[in-house]
Amino acid sequence: MAESRGGNGRAASGPREAPRPVQMGLPGRGPGGPGGMFAERERAKNAQGTLRRLIHYVGRQRRTMAIVVALVVLAAGLGLLGPYLMGRAIDVYIAKGDLAGLARLAALMMGLYIVDAGAVWLQTYLMAEVSQYTVRDLRRDLFDHLQGLPLRYFDQRPHGELMSRLTNDVENVANILASSGSQLIASAAMLAGVLVVMFVMNVPMALVTIVVVPLSVGLTRFIAPRTRQGFRDQQHHLGILNGIIEETITGEKIVQAFVREERTIAEFDAANLALRRAATRAQVLAGIMGPSMNMINHMSLAVVATVGGTFAVRGVATVGVIAAFVLYARQFSRPLNQLAQLYNAIQSALAGAERVFEVIDEAPEPADAPDAVPLERAEGAVAFEDVSFSYEEGVPVLRNVSMESRPGQMIALVGPTGAGKTTIINLLTRFYDVEAGAVRVDGHDIRDIRRDDLRRSLGLVLQDNFLFADTVMENIRYGRLEATDAEVVAAARMANADHFITRLPDGYGTQLSERGANLSQGQRQLLAIARAVLADPDILILDEATSNVDTRTEKHLQEALRRLMAGRTSFVIAHRLSTIREADQVLVIHGGEVIERGTHEELLAAGGFYHNLYWSQFKGQAAPARASARG
Repeated sequence: MAESRGGNGRAASGPREAPRPVQMGLPGRGPGGPGGMFAERERAKNAQGTLRRLIHYVGRQRRTMAIVVALVVLAAGLGLLGPYLMGRAIDVYIAKGDLAGLARLAALMMGLYIVDAGAVWLQTYLMAEVSQYTVRDLRRDLFDHLQGLPLRYFDQRPHGELMSRLTNDVENVANILASSGSQLIASAAMLAGVLVVMFVMNVPMALVTIVVVPLSVGLTRFIAPRTRQGFRDQQHHLGILNGIIEETITGEKIVQAFVREERTIAEFDAANLALRRAATRAQVLAGIMGPSMNMINHMSLAVVATVGGTFAVRGVATVGVIAAFVLYARQFSRPLNQLAQLYNAIQSALAGAERVFEVIDEAPEPADAPDAVPLERAEGAVAFEDVSFSYEEGVPVLRNVSMESRPGQMIALVGPTGAGKTTIINLLTRFYDVEAGAVRVDGHDIRDIRRDDLRRSLGLVLQDNFLFADTVMENIRYGRLEATDAEVVAAARMANADHFITRLPDGYGTQLSERGANLSQGQRQLLAIARAVLADPDILILDEATSNVDTRTEKHLQEALRRLMAGRTSFVIAHRLSTIREADQVLVIHGGEVIERGTHEELLAAGGFYHNLYWSQFKGQAAPARASARG
C-alpha cells in the first residue's frame, strides 16, 4: 500500500479526535520533557536476567570466544611465571653470583613477556570482533521488533527516547564488551591462578593475603546496585535529551515562527542539567570503587610484606620465595581492582541492555490467526457494524458506528475536528483494533484477514505525507518496490506529477532532503498520489489530501485523485466540503457518532448539521437550520 506501511504509515496513525497518551509535541512541553511522566525515577531491573540474555547473544560467537578464552589462559599462565622466575633468580643465581645463569633467565623472562603481550593484543582484537557481532545482532533484533510493534506503542513514547535506546544504549553495550570482555575473563583467570600458586608456596601467607577478599566483596555488593541505578538514570535522562533534540530539529520552523527560541533553549538547559546531575551521580558512585579497593589492597600488601619479612628473618622462607610471594600478592590485588572497576562498567552496560530488552519484551502486534483468510484482491465492499473504540479507557472516541459502502463507491467523512473521522481510518487499516463491533471487507471481519494482505489492498494519501531522504524515483517506487522505472514514470504522469519532476535539477534522480523539505507541499502531495497510483490499491483512503495547498495546486491534485479513485472504493476525509459533492454517500461524524448520512444534495436539503457546516464555509456563518443537529 502507498502510505500505511513502513515509516510513512506512522504519519497516519496518530489519533486526532480524542485525548490519548500524549507525544512530546514541541520540545519539553509534553510528558517527555523534564519533570514530566517520563522523568520519573526508574527502578533497577533484573540484572542477572539481563546478564544471562547478553551472554546468550555473546554465545553466538562461541568459536571466537573459545579462542579468546584460550589466549586468556595462556596470557595468565605466562603472567604467573614471572614472579616464580624472579624468586628463582634471587635464590639460585643472584645469591650464588651466577651472572651467566641470571642472563639466561632474564632472556627467558623477556621472551615470555613478549609472547604474553602478543596474546593480550590478539585476544583484544578478537574480543572487539565478538562485541561488534554481538551488538549487530542485538541492534538488528531491536530494530526488527520495533517494526512489529503496534502503532499505539509509538503514539505513547517520544521518538527521540526510542532512538536513544537503539543507538546510545546499544553502543554502550558494544563499548563495554570490546574494552572489558576479555579483561573480565583475564582477571578471573589470573585471580584463580594466583590463589593456587600462593597456597602451593606458603599456606599461612596465602591466608593472610585473602583476608582482603571479604572486604572487597562486601564493598562491591554495597556499591554495585547503587552504581547500576545511577547508570540507568544517566541513560534515561540521555534519552529525554535526545528526544528534545530530535523534536526541536524537526519542529524548528514552528519554534522560530512563534519566537520560542529562548524557551526552547531553557527547556534544553533543564534537560541537560538533569543529565549532568544524573551522570555526575553515576560517575561519583563508580569512582568510589577504585580508591576504596586500592586502599584495602595496599593495606593487605603491607601486612603480607610484614609477615613475609618476619618469616625471612626467622628462616622459615627464603628471600626469593618472599619476594615472589609479594609479587603474587600484588598480582592478586590487581585483578581484584580490575574486577571492581569492571563491575562498574558492567553496571553501565546492563543499564543500557535493560532498556534495550524492555523494548524487545514489548508485545508485538497480534499474529494472524492460523486460519486467517488470504486476500488477493479486494472487491471493495466495506462495512462497520456497531463499532466502538477508545484510545484511553473510559474516554470513548467512537460509539456504535455503522456504515456500509458498495464496491467502487466514494464515501465522504465530514465533521468537526476531534469527531472521530481519522479513527475510522485507523480501524480500517488495523493500526488499532475495534473494542466492540466489527469492521468487514468483502464480508470478512478484518481481524480474520491476513494483516499484510489487508494493508496491501489499501492505499493511503495523507494531509502531510512522509517522504524519505532518497530520490524522487525511489520515493514513488516505495508504493511497489518491484516496479520498473517506466512504471514509476507512468504513475507520476497519471498523478500529474511528471510535469514538475522533469523540471527538477536531476529529474527523477533528484535527491530529496529529509521529509521532502526541498519540495512544496503540493509537490509532496503529488508524489504521494503517484506512490498510491503505483501501489494500485483496491480501497483508497484520502485524509485531508488537498487541505494544505492553494486553489491552483488543488485543481491538479483533484484531477490526479479523480483518476486514482476511478473504479475504486474510496474513503475521503475532507474539511473543504466543496470537494466531496460527487460522493455517493456523506457521513457526518460528531461526538464519535454518525449523526447524518446521505448525498451532498440530500443533506443540504435536510437543513441539519451538514447544511450549517457547508454554508458556514462560504458565508462565514451558519445558514439557518430547518432541522435539528441530528437531522
